[in-house]
Amino acid sequence: MISSVCVSSFRGRKSGNNKPPSRTCLRGTMGSSEEEEEERVVLNVGGTRHVTYRSTLRTLPGTRLAWLAEPDSHRTPDFDLHSGEFFFDRHPGVFAHVLNYYRTGKLHCPADVCGPLFEDELAFWGIDETDVEACCWMTYRQHRDAEEALDSFENTDGATPGADGCEAKRFGRDEAVGDGVTGWWRRWQPRIWELFEEPYSSTAARVCMIGGLGEVV
Repeated sequence: MISSVCVSSFRGRKSGNNKPPSRTCLRGTMGSSEEEEEERVVLNVGGTRHVTYRSTLRTLPGTRLAWLAEPDSHRTPDFDLHSGEFFFDRHPGVFAHVLNYYRTGKLHCPADVCGPLFEDELAFWGIDETDVEACCWMTYRQHRDAEEALDSFENTDGATPGADGCEAKRFGRDEAVGDGVTGWWRRWQPRIWELFEEPYSSTAARVCMIGGLGEVV
């Protein structure tokens, strides 16, 4: 029985000292069904079974799945002697994309999974996030961009002249930074208005209301 596992346009890992492997095509002849069965690996991830070959797992050296292709991998705690499977209590949907990366050399980010979850799964399987395809990079980066934007908004709350001036100008608060009087008024204006427009909102508002009535009388 002829078995062919071809890896085309495979980029491999982009970071570290590992060089991307050249285009290869591994062809071998299986002498018997027993040998083919020995080459197969069953991975149970979150209750979903995946069947692949050890040669497929070797395409990304240094990763968690590549270790399972070693001869003594059955000694790891993840191997179940009764079922003959490797069990991992991880997200099964994300793992399908991870395993597909070993098969095709292209890592795509699922659109229905949030970025932090996908990031955690990549870290668990030992895959570099920079290997995510360009078409999915923006989807993968959405959560980080949102976090950076929130951090920027929080930092502008305590903006002061000088180093924070650029951030304040970016969010339309350059007037507050450039003019101390204007900045003070913009900061306290909503609170002063609330004293007069909402007389029952606080003790200070009630005092202002009583004082105003006294002047009228």
